[in-house]
Amino acid sequence: MLLSKKKNKLNKNHETLDYKDIDMLRKFINDQGKILSRRLTGLNAKQQKQITKSIKRARILALLPFLNKD
Repeated sequence: MLLSKKKNKLNKNHETLDYKDIDMLRKFINDQGKILSRRLTGLNAKQQKQITKSIKRARILALLPFLNKD
């Protein structure tokens, strides 16, 4: 099974990741609501930790769902 790799590099203007930027955070979760790995996103470790923290914070504040049952 061959998975297509998404290379989502963060722009220089988006250096500060924000939990309120839902459109950007949705790029880093799959259709089930799981956070994508570093291999799939192409981020470095520091950026991946920031993305994970932002996604979890947005989930707690009900800006993102914990699961998508669609």
